[in-house]
Amino acid sequence: MNNTGVRAVEVVVVGAGQAGLAAAFHLRRIGYRPDRDFVLLDHSPRPGGAWQFRWPTLTYDKVHGMHALPGMELTGADPRRPSSEVIGGYFDSYERTFGLRVHRPVSVLSVRDGGADPSWAESAGPLGRGRLLVETSEGNYAARALINATGTWDRPFWPRFPGQEIFGGRQLHSAQYRGPEDFRAARVVVVGGGTSAVQQLLEIAPVAAATTWVTRRPPVFRAGPFGEEQGRAAVALVADRVRQGLPPRSVVSVTGLPMTEAVRRGRESGVLERLPLFERLTPTGVVWGDGRTVEADAILYATGFRPALDHLAPLRLREPGGGIRMDGTRTLRDARVHLVGYGPSASTIGANRAGRAAAVGIHRLLTEDPQPAEGERELAGILAS
Repeated sequence: MNNTGVRAVEVVVVGAGQAGLAAAFHLRRIGYRPDRDFVLLDHSPRPGGAWQFRWPTLTYDKVHGMHALPGMELTGADPRRPSSEVIGGYFDSYERTFGLRVHRPVSVLSVRDGGADPSWAESAGPLGRGRLLVETSEGNYAARALINATGTWDRPFWPRFPGQEIFGGRQLHSAQYRGPEDFRAARVVVVGGGTSAVQQLLEIAPVAAATTWVTRRPPVFRAGPFGEEQGRAAVALVADRVRQGLPPRSVVSVTGLPMTEAVRRGRESGVLERLPLFERLTPTGVVWGDGRTVEADAILYATGFRPALDHLAPLRLREPGGGIRMDGTRTLRDARVHLVGYGPSASTIGANRAGRAAAVGIHRLLTEDPQPAEGERELAGILAS
């Protein structure tokens, strides 16, 4: 740390979920030392990334597609335990095993270009030149590069409908869902066509007085195996939006909903009979354009999340279309900034590979190595359309 109170590091990693831990693992493997060459900052109060906030009744056996972190398998997990406990404990053990020294809870307030911000350049002194200046709740860093792995949990998406302010019942987002008992004997409308919507609806239906499922698009259920070829094709669709500078859709949105036994029973029983989006809310329920009405005590918006990137706003990375264009994990507007767990890497296996690609790509940048990095070639193959 210099006499301005700004600490110089090679790399700041923001976020200690799957993608951030994978990136930190590979930085250390390359030779970067935690708390000396790089720092790993996490906004959450404890290990587990977004998993620590999942509802208690989402047990580990209901989790689809959890991929192990690099270098350490998740073994011996009790499938009946809450996924938040199983994966939180796994992440905790992973951090300690590899000595990743996560700083938490730490909020990253802004990331600025030291050469473009006069006030920052003055406060940072010589460190401000050519570096990214990272303002956090525990102090400020001057970094040569940044890996952003902040995910989406902090930005739940709330759709807007006429009449929301006059509805007399309860409205909540799926991020606030704590289990079906909160809806016992209630009439519940579930909004959303993703995995969380289906899982929460199937939990609520047995205890509720009535449930209604509404989605913007007709849901697509995926039967049969989902292999490597299908995975590559799905990721390529998400990657194409990123290349165009558009906000990414989730990988799940293009893969369809897995046809599990629970889903099959839900369709047969009528619980998963879907209606199109209603037009507005009333004090006692919802109304469609054709005059159809449903009485409701609660509206559950399982409408997904958006990338938590507000702290990067000073860098002006967004394109006119609202997204951030990238080459692999590197943002095109600033080669020092890599995004992992964003767009095509927003899955557990994608996050692992993106973490590796970001680490080797940043090492190449900092050492001025002209050769393509192995991790970058790997990610390019994964994202190829």
